[in-house]
Amino acid sequence: MDTKLLDILVCPLCKSPLVYRKAEQELVCKADKLAFRIRDGIPVMLADEARKMTAEEVDQLR
Repeated sequence: MDTKLLDILVCPLCKSPLVYRKAEQELVCKADKLAFRIRDGIPVMLADEARKMTAEEVDQLR
């Protein structure tokens, strides 16, 4: 994932910064508890396609 792209990407819903999870190929919004997939190096920033995360999953990111 391009570091320049990571610096400018934010959550499409709340505009919060995202956490890059390289092993899972996801960008996570802690505020909305959503994980956006990265498919073929391209983040899929659609709320309808985001994976809902549990509070426990989000807490493990800290």
